[in-house]
Order: sequence, then structure tokens, then C-alpha cells
Amino acid sequence: MGIFGRKNDTTATTTEAPAAVNPDLAALTGDYTIDPAHSTLGFTARHAMVTNVKGRFTEFTGTLHLDGADPAASTAALDIAMDSIDTGSADRDGHLKSADFFRTGEFPSMTFRSTEAEALGGDDYRITGDLTILGVTKPVTIDLEFNGAAKDPFGNERVGFEGKTEILRSEWGLTWNAALETGGVLISDKVKLNFDISAIRNA
Repeated sequence: MGIFGRKNDTTATTTEAPAAVNPDLAALTGDYTIDPAHSTLGFTARHAMVTNVKGRFTEFTGTLHLDGADPAASTAALDIAMDSIDTGSADRDGHLKSADFFRTGEFPSMTFRSTEAEALGGDDYRITGDLTILGVTKPVTIDLEFNGAAKDPFGNERVGFEGKTEILRSEWGLTWNAALETGGVLISDKVKLNFDISAIRNA
């Protein structure tokens, strides 16, 4: 069952009261805080034209507002500490934090603020919002899958989502590269972003 319900189209011949919201879905409506200890914000970029390098950000905060009756009223916000980038290589992480890339001393955070949400059917959803990197804000659209809701052993009410999108880093001013002797460049312009989110309902 998806987190957001869609009403079936019906042809009414008389004036009727609005259909009641499914109580299972309505029960999930509320405000949630993303749990960084059980969530992953990752990315993948092509390296040297032949392999993928994966990384993640280990420090971030975020909130969700879920509306089980009206998906368009749902919202999401993320603040990511750029200095927490982790690709498994200290030298590479240092380069990514430098003036060639994220300039973390000048731009310590990357942010996402949703502007639109919609249900696609089943457990699939789509959220559009403004992604800000290096002070540049561009719209991105993220496809999401709802993984379910549960109460954990500590009494927390949780919801889970997986999401993915692709961006061109050059659109945010991330243009550093190096040419390869065999042709092509060291780092792809296309970057895949992936999200695995666990969020706890606020008390």
C-alpha cells in the first residue's frame, strides 16, 4: 500500500459528501525528521571513462511533511554538510573539498527545498525542488519509492523512501576536469544521486 492514496474516478448523479480518507493512509500524515544514522545520501560519477566512483555525505539534517490525503501538500527539506563528503580516499576527498570543486570553506552546505510533489501510482512518487550548490540554485526532480512504515523497538514511528536522480554538475559551476591521453576526460559531467531515507515521526 502506498503512503498516498488516489481517489478512484466516479460519476456522481447526486450531491454526495466527500469520500472519507483511508485511515491507514491518513495515519501517516504528519511531520518527520530524517534519521542520519539510518539514511544514506550517495552519489556516483564515472572516473577515467571506465569505472564508477561512489561517495556519500555523512552529516546532514532533513525534515519531511507527509500528507496522506493530498500528495501535493507534502514537502521535504535537506541541509548537507559538504565537509562530510566521503569517497573512501582521503586524498580524493581533500580535492573535492578544495577550490577545484566544492570550496567547502566558502560554501559549507548544499541544500534541497521541495517545490512540488505528486503520486505516480502504487508506491511510486516524484518530488521536484531547488538544489543549491556553490550558491547556485537549479531545479531537480527525484523519483521516489515508498518502502513502508513501521514502529521500531524504541517506539519510533518510521517511514522509508528510496530515491534517485541524475544531474549535470557543470550546471552548478562544478567544471573542473582533466583530459585523458586516450581521449575523454577524467570525471563525467553526469552525476547520479541516490537517497535511502528513514524518517521518524515527530512527537
